[in-house]
Amino acid sequence: MVEVWLPYGKTEVCLRVPTKNFLGVIEPKERPGVPDARAEVERALKEPIGSKRLCEIAKPGQKVAIVVDDATRPAPSHVMVPPILDELNSAGVRDEDVSVIFGCGTHRAVSVEEAVNLLGEAVVKRVKVISHDCKAPDLVYFGKTKYGTKVYLNRVFAEADVKILTGDVCFHYFAGYGGGRKSVLPGVAGEETIKANHAMLLHPNAKTGVLEGNPVHEDMVEAARMAKVDFILNVVVNTKGEVVKAFAGDLEKAFHEGVKLIDEMYRVPVERRADIVVVSPGGHPADINLFQAYKGVDSAQEVVKRGGVIILAAECSEGYGNQAFYDWMVKFKDLKAVEREVKRNFVLGGHKAYYLLKTLQKAQIILVSVMPDYYAVNVFKLKTARTVNEALNQAFRIVGENAKVWVMPYGNYTLPEVKAEQP
Repeated sequence: MVEVWLPYGKTEVCLRVPTKNFLGVIEPKERPGVPDARAEVERALKEPIGSKRLCEIAKPGQKVAIVVDDATRPAPSHVMVPPILDELNSAGVRDEDVSVIFGCGTHRAVSVEEAVNLLGEAVVKRVKVISHDCKAPDLVYFGKTKYGTKVYLNRVFAEADVKILTGDVCFHYFAGYGGGRKSVLPGVAGEETIKANHAMLLHPNAKTGVLEGNPVHEDMVEAARMAKVDFILNVVVNTKGEVVKAFAGDLEKAFHEGVKLIDEMYRVPVERRADIVVVSPGGHPADINLFQAYKGVDSAQEVVKRGGVIILAAECSEGYGNQAFYDWMVKFKDLKAVEREVKRNFVLGGHKAYYLLKTLQKAQIILVSVMPDYYAVNVFKLKTARTVNEALNQAFRIVGENAKVWVMPYGNYTLPEVKAEQP
């Protein structure tokens, strides 16, 4: 018997797999965090990739906008923003000319308490801090991208003389990767702009780890170029949320260096597919609700056989987590209907219904969570079990006792790739 510990909420659960069934654990090539995250950020700012230093770009009297991630992302803004402010001050830019904008996209505004947690009290006292509102009446129109997306952006951002983006580079299941240009679109973009961009997720190249020929990504880059972004600072973190490396400089060049490191750490070659894949999104906050935890399923479906079983061990302490996701699962009975709706009237959150129904065509999903069965079974079409080991027994009954099992403890962060193509 092989024992594997899986992150679950803020704790862990122990999975026991019979040795004859166990293929192995698919996990990231973890890198240690740097001993001093702030020093690493300062190093990146001093050695920008493909651009001048920030202190050479900014001039006294200029208005500066810094976009930071909102509370839904793990980027360590409290480590990134102070060195940026120091760099701006050294160029003669005053704190009162700097605005920090939470790139909320379509998410809710950041509360005062969250702002202090994300940025630190000192920053909140030093500079203006605002949350982007995608429905604001005073968005600025920048023109159309080659894909026909009308680009509307936050006014404070649009009118700044110097535009800086911060964030973390990570996998994203239809933009290819998070980070870089994503701080503009969706970060500080209008609702219409975001909907037009995200509706392209039906394209076959709009998937995790793909930039080449990915219309969602190309559209985002074009919007960020239209906005004339001056400088970015992105970090790559490990599964513990520690900073591994920082990348600063040109919008695309610095971002692509971050992408290379993500690939080294989180792209995992795998020999074959399994009948059963047991996946944890990676514990809190990746499994805070089904909406977030679904990313783990998306990774698992890369390595499960057609007709197989995915076991999702995700606490989901906040339930399903997104009303549109729930509404679309209730309203649309099959994948074709959801595809039509994505094209006709894209609603953020609804797209998760598309991915879930698509995966359910390939494999059955057993959820181990604290979410009531009523939602899991009746709305989201999942099977349920009380424990991971009970779920595994259930899976063996479905696909046979000789079934092979992969285990993925950090599903939201891992991109497994099957080397030899098999059904």
